[in-house]
Amino acid sequence: MIIWIILPAFNEEVSLSRLFPKIEDTFKKMGYAYRVVVVNDGSTDQTFGFLERYRNRFPIDIITHPINRGLGETERDGFEYAASRCADDDIIIRMDCDDTHEPEYFYSLIEKMLADYDVVITSRFQPGGGQIGVDKKRAFISYSANLFMKLVFNIKGVKDYSCGYRAYRGKVIKDAIKIFGNGFIQLRGLGFTSTLETIVKLKLMGCGFSEIPFVLRYDQKASCSKMISSITTLGYIVMAILYHWPFGGWKAYYKGLAKSYQRDGQAAVAEYRNRAKSMICRIGGG
Repeated sequence: MIIWIILPAFNEEVSLSRLFPKIEDTFKKMGYAYRVVVVNDGSTDQTFGFLERYRNRFPIDIITHPINRGLGETERDGFEYAASRCADDDIIIRMDCDDTHEPEYFYSLIEKMLADYDVVITSRFQPGGGQIGVDKKRAFISYSANLFMKLVFNIKGVKDYSCGYRAYRGKVIKDAIKIFGNGFIQLRGLGFTSTLETIVKLKLMGCGFSEIPFVLRYDQKASCSKMISSITTLGYIVMAILYHWPFGGWKAYYKGLAKSYQRDGQAAVAEYRNRAKSMICRIGGG
């Protein structure tokens, strides 16, 4: 089994120099084989130079965007890269590389994954979890946003919908890309919406979720925040509409797509899409 670590990176030269030794030390203690996939999203600092220097020390794969494309496209490229190379029983861990996500949680994430869950999320809202260095206003906004997501999407076993520090079974990500294609992360231009969209799509596939308690170390963040709250909030609203839209929304269409794949394989996905398009044309008079 190989553990794949996906790191979206935009101007993180300082943070990476702190994070990489922690990752290395953690895996030395655990004894698992691992690879780190860094998606360098158009960094204008020395992020790429740092990664090039560390190639001989760490098992690193680097994907580079010439310009900054945002978290959605960066996550998509990281997942697709790992999925095209991983085995079904490998584990893919997506974490931030700004030093707010401590690698010490790898232990609990992997242990929980081995208990036969498809997705395990590090949660600030489980007993023992929390956040350090987050002001009251930001904490209130985060709590309110997660309450909204719980009410709208209601994923069993999930309390923390917006934390991107998660472990996924390799087969689950491979299947998701086969089912959804380029639409696995569809709302790529809407800030950090992709973090929520990923687990919503996996819920529609029938995946099993669990959480472990986690403390976000925002006090260790060395780089500036990349999140634009207004754009991400708009993304959450758009996703809620798409999910519950009564005329072929995600909740009906993608769930049917996933069931077709699970029942009859990838060929059934194409057939299901064609039937759906034909129905839309008939409704629209095309």
